[in-house]
This record gives sequence, structure tokens and C-alpha cells, in this order.
Amino acid sequence: MSNIVRWDPFREMMSLRQMMNRVFDESFDRQLGRTEDWSIPSIDMYQTEKDVIVKAVMPGMKPEDIQISVTGDVLTLRGEVKKEQEIKEANYHLQERHFGSFSRSIPLPVSVVTDQAHAEFENGILTLTLPKSEVDRPKTITVKVK
Repeated sequence: MSNIVRWDPFREMMSLRQMMNRVFDESFDRQLGRTEDWSIPSIDMYQTEKDVIVKAVMPGMKPEDIQISVTGDVLTLRGEVKKEQEIKEANYHLQERHFGSFSRSIPLPVSVVTDQAHAEFENGILTLTLPKSEVDRPKTITVKVK
């Protein structure tokens, strides 16, 4: 016994449109030297009661090649990933690492005190500790019972 399935031309058109969008996006990214997973640096950000903590993955970088700035409520990380040595491209079998300058700006969730901030760089991980301003720190109010 065979099943009869109603044909939906719009579903096929949407599928074709999605495929075309994916092809266009991938070719556009390649022309700009980007790939989908290329975002330097990859960042995690979270809050504790007193601080905003930012961890950025920066493999192969040196601390002197990293610049950090906070303007208003925006954190900006800039730097340059340098090649170790020049090798003719014809000799490469695979080249996925990216080199060159980068700049990444991300909004901070709260106001921070920049002159009390500190940065550590260990094993390719940059850790920023940005103290929250007093205005944005949570305050506990005790309710008195009468």
C-alpha cells in the first residue's frame, strides 16, 4: 500500500532559499578571509557579587601584543597574532590558523571601576577582573520585624 503525500511547493522553495543563503554566506566569508568559527578572541563573561570576569582565548599571543580598554560600558580587546616564520603557501597542506590584527568590542553588563581592574595572561587565556562600581553592586537590606 502506498501513501499519498500532498506536495507543498513552498516548503521546497524555502529549502532552496536556505541552501542558497548558506552558499552565499560561506563564499562571502571566505572572500573576507573569515570562516564561521573564526572569532578572535573567543570570550566568556560572567559576574560575581563584586566583579565582572572576562576570559578570552588567545593562543600563541604574547601579553605585550594585547591592548585592553574600557570606554563607558564597552570593553575593547585589540591585538595582533603574528606568524612565527614565513613559509611558501605552496608548501601548506592545511592552513587554519589566522594571523593579523584584530579588535573585538563587547558591551559590559554593568559599570566598572577601571583603575582597579587587573589582567592576567596564562596558557593563552587572558583573564580580566573588572570590579563593579558601588552603584551596581547588589545591596542587602534587612527587614526588621516589629
